[in-house]
Amino acid sequence: MSELTPGRLDPSVSAPDDLDEARPEIPDEQGVRRPQSLIDAMGPQADGNETGTSLWVGAFRRLRRDPAAIVGAVIVTAFILVAVLAPWLAPYRPGSVEWASQITPTSLPEFSSEHPLGLDPFGSDLLTQLIYGARQSLIIGIVSTLLGLAGGALLGILAGAFGGWVDTLVMRIVDILLSIPALLLAVSVAAIMGRRPEALMVAIAAAQVPVFARLLRGSMLKQRKQDYVLAANSLGLRRRTVVMSHVLPNSVGPVIVQATLILATAIIEVAALSYLGMGAPDPTVAEWGRMLVKAQERLESYPHLTLLPGICIAVTALGFTLLGEALREALDPKTRK
Repeated sequence: MSELTPGRLDPSVSAPDDLDEARPEIPDEQGVRRPQSLIDAMGPQADGNETGTSLWVGAFRRLRRDPAAIVGAVIVTAFILVAVLAPWLAPYRPGSVEWASQITPTSLPEFSSEHPLGLDPFGSDLLTQLIYGARQSLIIGIVSTLLGLAGGALLGILAGAFGGWVDTLVMRIVDILLSIPALLLAVSVAAIMGRRPEALMVAIAAAQVPVFARLLRGSMLKQRKQDYVLAANSLGLRRRTVVMSHVLPNSVGPVIVQATLILATAIIEVAALSYLGMGAPDPTVAEWGRMLVKAQERLESYPHLTLLPGICIAVTALGFTLLGEALREALDPKTRK
């Protein structure tokens, strides 16, 4: 019997024939044939689906298999297309009251081929108002979210990069803003700035700033403890280089996901503030929340005037929520399926 070297197999001993049959070689995505035993030992990542891919590429692959993400993406895509293509989809000009003579205090014209959804209480085509309402909600929602993201990112970077008394000061400001209900803060800002669309954007953004600031600050503090940051500091890199080139790019993932979720909230807040009279002073403006104000007077007789804008608001917010939650689960290792 030959003497074996530790850690090596005796070449004279061959594996049983049935082992090769039970463990066939399986080609991977690159065409390399690997034994099944090797694939089992390497785990589920040995098939090449997850290895060698970036975080966002892997997240996109998981999103394609998530039914909730698909439904949310379809809703959001349809909403954006309607908003962008509103001038070509709408049959009439928004806010047109050329049919106001057909409106009486107690009745509205019936549905017709010219007006498939009828007229609103001001004599405007309801379908046109709904289509252009999507554009108004999209513009205000995106701009307000970007403004809130910019302000929150500035505070979050200051707190996460410097720490110490700067972190304490910034977080106390954020805590004060968070102590005020978001809608109350938005109403206060809108009341100060006046009734115009720009006031809605700033008002909604002001309520979003502390959310983004706290989230980015926490993400940056977590990244600062990673080994690559310690290595960069040991090499003598400047703090600005470490923060802007290493810490910040690896901290923005949760913030981007939160922006998607907050966009749904922003659309609801746009409708809420418009309903409270904080939007444009013209009552004929094509905005979903504004359409609900006059429609409530005819709720019993013509419920579709209230239901249709309400459904548009709910479905749009649902789409952004589904997409944002699916994106969060796809990017978070703790919640990956």
